[in-house]
Amino acid sequence: MSALIELAGVRKTYRSGSVEFEALRGVDAAIETGEYVAVIGPSGSGKSTLMNLLGCLDVPTEGHYLLAGEDTAELDEAALAVIRNRRIGFVFQQFHLLPSMSAWRNVELPLVYAGIPRAERRERAVAALTRVGLAERVDHRPGELSGGQQQRVAVARALVTEPDLLLADEPTGNLDSTSTRDVLGLFDELHAAGRTIVLITHEPDVAARAQRNLVIDDGLITVDRPTAAAGAPA
Repeated sequence: MSALIELAGVRKTYRSGSVEFEALRGVDAAIETGEYVAVIGPSGSGKSTLMNLLGCLDVPTEGHYLLAGEDTAELDEAALAVIRNRRIGFVFQQFHLLPSMSAWRNVELPLVYAGIPRAERRERAVAALTRVGLAERVDHRPGELSGGQQQRVAVARALVTEPDLLLADEPTGNLDSTSTRDVLGLFDELHAAGRTIVLITHEPDVAARAQRNLVIDDGLITVDRPTAAAGAPA
């Protein structure tokens, strides 16, 4: 394996007038290709800020974030947009599905932005939905799907560009216990197939499904530990 993500001395400071708030205070971490890592911490610990940096939605105030060896601080907004669209798949607590569009239409959206021809878009969207177990639901709209199924559509949309990294921010926060098990089982399958996954959560039971936990508190990673899942076959 090789490091897909490298964080070195990463700080993030927000300023409002004369007031400063340091959300990240010198984060060092590495995540290897194919790892399944959960970042866990309480509200206000810096999880969301770290997620925004990992997703190239923001850049560090100080330090370096290397994605596949490329320093994101050296990239302009156009280059960062390409990374967000093609190399990172996002899954959020809110599903962010368009209610008037079918499942496959929702899944194809990243391909639309990438300029992929229509016929190829549908083929790849249906393949992604099949991959997450929704082959029989490709023409259903979000309102016709359960919460767990809607999150699976969101995962399919994240996977349709075959990204280097799947970044999931509290992906089970709006799900009941059955749907939570369903979606976490899907993440287990994706990890077993070699996908790199970083999951942001405040729930210990969810974090325990990952190979490794990075515990963040007050803007610092305070613990880096393997979980019981690290011993499970991948």
